[in-house]
Amino acid sequence: MFNKVAQSDIKALESILPGRVFKGDEINEDYYHDELGTAYGIPEVLVKVLTTEEVSHIMQYANEHLIPVVVRGSGTGLVGGSVATNGGIMLDTTLMNKVLELDEKNMTVTVQPGILLMELAAYCNDHGYQYCPDPGEKSATIGGNISTNAGGMRAVKYGVTRDAVRALTVVRPTGEILHLGSKVVKNSSGYSLKDLIIGSEGTLAVVTEAILKIIPKPEYAISTLIPFNSMAEAISAVPKIIGAKVTPVAVEYMSQDVILFAEEYLGKKFPTHDSDAYLLLTFDGNTKEAVTHDMETIADLCLELGALDVYMIDTEERSTSVWSARSAFLEAIKGSTDLMDECDVVVPRSLVADFILYTHEVAEKVGLRIPSFGHAGDGNLHIYLCRDGKNDEEWNEKKEKAFDLMYKKSREMGGLVSGEHGIGLDKKEYLYEVLGKEQIEIMKGIKKVFDPNGILNPGKVV
Repeated sequence: MFNKVAQSDIKALESILPGRVFKGDEINEDYYHDELGTAYGIPEVLVKVLTTEEVSHIMQYANEHLIPVVVRGSGTGLVGGSVATNGGIMLDTTLMNKVLELDEKNMTVTVQPGILLMELAAYCNDHGYQYCPDPGEKSATIGGNISTNAGGMRAVKYGVTRDAVRALTVVRPTGEILHLGSKVVKNSSGYSLKDLIIGSEGTLAVVTEAILKIIPKPEYAISTLIPFNSMAEAISAVPKIIGAKVTPVAVEYMSQDVILFAEEYLGKKFPTHDSDAYLLLTFDGNTKEAVTHDMETIADLCLELGALDVYMIDTEERSTSVWSARSAFLEAIKGSTDLMDECDVVVPRSLVADFILYTHEVAEKVGLRIPSFGHAGDGNLHIYLCRDGKNDEEWNEKKEKAFDLMYKKSREMGGLVSGEHGIGLDKKEYLYEVLGKEQIEIMKGIKKVFDPNGILNPGKVV
């Protein structure tokens, strides 16, 4: 179906991007896989773009010559979404990393897709604003966050990436440049094509600019670390916390073993690791009194529900210790084993405790170590299957059985296959099981409209 990249194609690409076309040994092996590394593919040529117009020229050429294209940011994905499994062109957007405009009247910031989440957060903070989505991987690009509709730790109060995107400039696989959405707050003007792009994992169009909503930076913020005797008690408290008419910014859960992994990985001590399970909550607002009231309300509630204590994270040192550990959980678990895979399910938050307890049953039933952590406040769970030295045959057999059991349980609970990491290559079969043939066929139809020759990130999602 697709054509291989010929020498004539490389010359054509070099005429569009002089000095920014790489091939063969010039392409670093990091581009062959994503963060998790379960999917693998070697691009025939790597191009680094700087402008929307360059992307347009590349896509038009690739479409005319039936060459597949995969868009790449930081490569921090976990489902093989940015891996060149069909060879072809890998389009690297990391040089498109500028803030183009801060519009304080309309409370928006316009950025290129290659800017890192931590760079955008720092820029907004320096100007007295906050970009609300807060995924744990701070070195991910905004383009990648948009492609997967990333959520993160502030989703309970502020929503996910889709809630922060006002407008996008995108390039279709055929080369046309589209401007979707605008700076307006409300919009009922036809189908929301912008929202189709968000979460489409680079299969419909290439994002080259984004206009994002920002808010004034809250004046006060405080976190609390709350230990419980068991994960069941900790997670069972979450629906009652959400129903207490107080809205935390974040409600995270973590187990003792994951904390110990993080301590070893970082070489730093967590404030406490004596309990089996913890909730980490954050509150923010514009007055110290209001934030303190909300925090104390939830602290008292948790103590009534069996919490062993409430630790105030009220100093810079404690905050850095706790949140650096939380941000390192993925890498810490990864460092504890020789290979891992992830189950990124989302279930109704009233059933989070039931699902976490079920993962313990699965671990025992299939004989795998399955640590987890996640966003208890929005039901998005990050569950990791650890290989721990098993041979390929045993690992693949146990992993497949565990995934089948957990995704089946998720469906029974009214959950979905991915909360924020996407489908990519690794989860397609489970997406089909959850959504069914009719919805998948509609998605394929949408893909065909945007990408008639199927060249953009082929084989991913649908």
